[in-house]
Amino acid sequence: MHSNLQTSTSSEPVEMIVSTNGVLRFEDREFCCALGKNGVISADAKTEGDGKTPAGIWRLHYVMYRSDRRPCPHTDLPVTTISFSDGWCDDPAHPDYNRPVKLPFDASHEKLFREDGLYNIIVVLGHNDNPPVPGKGSAIFMHIARPDYSGTEGCIALSEHDLETVLSMCTAESYIRIDM
Repeated sequence: MHSNLQTSTSSEPVEMIVSTNGVLRFEDREFCCALGKNGVISADAKTEGDGKTPAGIWRLHYVMYRSDRRPCPHTDLPVTTISFSDGWCDDPAHPDYNRPVKLPFDASHEKLFREDGLYNIIVVLGHNDNPPVPGKGSAIFMHIARPDYSGTEGCIALSEHDLETVLSMCTAESYIRIDM
């Protein structure tokens, strides 16, 4: 885990709700979002690499961002920077499955330091992490959407502006509910 996490003192839970039609509702606002390219599935039926967003209620653990590309997002969630050596293990056979890892890394993984800008801000969600169950999905994040809001590999994606707005409204106890 990263050693430069910044923590918050706020503790009031705030729920955001994501519907299958690609709308995230938070407080009194609505935001367009992209979901898994193959739709939404129950968390119990979620499998690694299925391109589906897992339905359920997930904590927003912490935010990661590219400090070489943007300022630190304003949020009450813990925040850390993404470095060139940051990755996320997506190999169900590896003991670090669905955990952050340092690159180079021998097992299958996702690079967090991406050129396309989609991971300039990442919110790590609490899906399949306590403990991770091999094959039940990894690297489920909120992140920046493509301009056309095309489907993700299973994440929730918003425009950079909307993601910044959502993060500014979060508390340290915020969570997201993804409906089916």
